[in-house]
Amino acid sequence: MDTIVLKFGGSSVADHEKLKLVANRIINLYNKGNNIVVILSAQGKTTDKLMQEAKELSPITINRELDSLLSSGEQVSIAKLAILLNSMGYKAVSLTGWQAGIYTNNTNQDAVIQYIDTARVLCELKERKIVIIAGFQGVNQNTDITTLGRGGSDTTAVAMAAALKAKNCYIFSDVDGVYTTDPNKVKEAKKLAALSYQEMKEVASEGAKVLHNRCVEIGEKFKIPIITKSTFNNKPGTVISDIIEEDTIKSIIKKDVSRISIVGNGVIRNVSMIQQVLDLIKESKLEMLNFEVSESKISITFKDIIEDAILVKIHNKIFS
Repeated sequence: MDTIVLKFGGSSVADHEKLKLVANRIINLYNKGNNIVVILSAQGKTTDKLMQEAKELSPITINRELDSLLSSGEQVSIAKLAILLNSMGYKAVSLTGWQAGIYTNNTNQDAVIQYIDTARVLCELKERKIVIIAGFQGVNQNTDITTLGRGGSDTTAVAMAAALKAKNCYIFSDVDGVYTTDPNKVKEAKKLAALSYQEMKEVASEGAKVLHNRCVEIGEKFKIPIITKSTFNNKPGTVISDIIEEDTIKSIIKKDVSRISIVGNGVIRNVSMIQQVLDLIKESKLEMLNFEVSESKISITFKDIIEDAILVKIHNKIFS
């Protein structure tokens, strides 16, 4: 029987109706005979709200207490989903980070997972329960709650998938995969069927918000395929794995206001594409401050603010 890890982000569990969509996705995979482990984020913007409330109480916060506060959002999510699934006739159990055996170092707000004791999770799976785990959190050697920082629930999901030797790790959110560029800025952006771990790390490092770098690194280390999909439709997602296809450009990212990066295996050997980009920059009368080229990424830093129109031009030039 295969074990599958499913992670749902804050926008996917923001209210009761969305929790029901999540429950139905879980049930569909469970009924196919899979063991299901679910990782949840806090609902909506709960973590930001809790952080703001802490700052309103005191401009100086004790890190241990802040982690205790911030971790509560995920605990609400997992309990609600467990209540819902049980009411629908499916045995489910919610586990906090420490109950799930997630042990970290002593760093607060940016803790690193050191090991996972899977005994409790495996015991619950043996009873054919759906196991729902709080993302973003663990426990240190002092049994204090720690949180994993930005992208923490993604990290929890891939780390748990590695510990359980899961078949796949699905990351569900409000986007249905990784695109050639930001589809909110470029209407011609195309969804990618697959990326290598290295390409995804480059895309993540440049600010794309689909996955966090740390979870991709864990996936690569333990060879766990990561599949990004939308909670709200059934379209195929993007698979991140160690399979590297032909040398080709995969994505263009605009970071901050003055940097554009082009990502793809073997990009350094694509001389004609590099020349096309340089010609377009010259035609647009843009002044470059830096031009960096590596095996899988070109990063261009400009002197002035770069408008989205330039991103559109470069994207359409390369992908036309």
